[in-house]
Amino acid sequence: MDDGDCHRQSRLVTDDDGAFDAERAQEESLPIEDGEVIDTSELADHQCYVEGRGVYDERNRVNDLTGREWKYATKSVIAEGYPPDVQHDLRSEHGGQKPPRLCADLIDRFSKAGDTVLDPFAGVGGTLLGASFCEHEGTGLREAIGFERNERWVDLYAEVLERENEERRARGEPSLAEQELRCGDCADLIDGIEDDSVDLLLTDVPYWHMDELEQTRNEHETRESKLGAFDGDEEADTSANGDGSGTKAEWLEDMAAKFDRFADAVTPEGHVVVFIGDMYREQSYEFLSAELARAIESTAPLTLAANLVWYDPTKDLHVYGYPFSFVPSMVHQNILVFRLEDE
Repeated sequence: MDDGDCHRQSRLVTDDDGAFDAERAQEESLPIEDGEVIDTSELADHQCYVEGRGVYDERNRVNDLTGREWKYATKSVIAEGYPPDVQHDLRSEHGGQKPPRLCADLIDRFSKAGDTVLDPFAGVGGTLLGASFCEHEGTGLREAIGFERNERWVDLYAEVLERENEERRARGEPSLAEQELRCGDCADLIDGIEDDSVDLLLTDVPYWHMDELEQTRNEHETRESKLGAFDGDEEADTSANGDGSGTKAEWLEDMAAKFDRFADAVTPEGHVVVFIGDMYREQSYEFLSAELARAIESTAPLTLAANLVWYDPTKDLHVYGYPFSFVPSMVHQNILVFRLEDE
């Protein structure tokens, strides 16, 4: 939090009896938060008022949010559709891309301005774009590093950034900062990241083979996923990033081992935030989020601190199973939030 954003000085407005006069304070445009006038003269030494945002506590080690913003950020459900912007037509070539502004919201919640953010399964760079959006639409720019073994997605991120900035400049808006997307296997690239140097790890993990086909209204129809093939063949490319294994057990073991290594790079006060969707296949609900959380906790020095749910109210619904069986229409994804175990 920049000291220039904080204000502690405010003339104390009182009535004839010396009591604080809220009505008069409102007339004189003093800060109002949650319907109450903020008497900034009574703030503690570790507090300051941020214009338009509320009271900020300088003891905050997690993020740069004010108390009002923090309260909203602790909601366990993120019910927002996020419009298909930021060169969505280009980014949708990758079937698992996440909205950059959703990534920016999460980066705001779990890091501070100037922090380093790592995405070891970066895809087309939603996390990197989100870190750049924080400069203009959040609490401040973060430095982001991504790993991606598919060269096509690395090139696509560069193309998206170039086109987006061309349009932003044409509208008179500031350009998004270019972040670093390294091409290669995350298992190798993580060795190039110093221990305790990453403040936030934010990623969308590659899926187990269930992601190969998406159910439609007709059980005989299938639609190929853009994420790759997951048929259990040992020689097949078994994830969005070409890593992982053909069975769920092998996938969980592989992910747990990777996060065990990733954790070395995270600062003691940092967070690890992971997108993972549950799936319904072959008349069974696959609780992947719970299984992945359990696998990571059992292997890596990480403790599950929260499970946020991203609910997309704009997602299309399909009549799965009707009229014979109740089959969920998945309109949410889980966001697992880990912190490092206390030593």
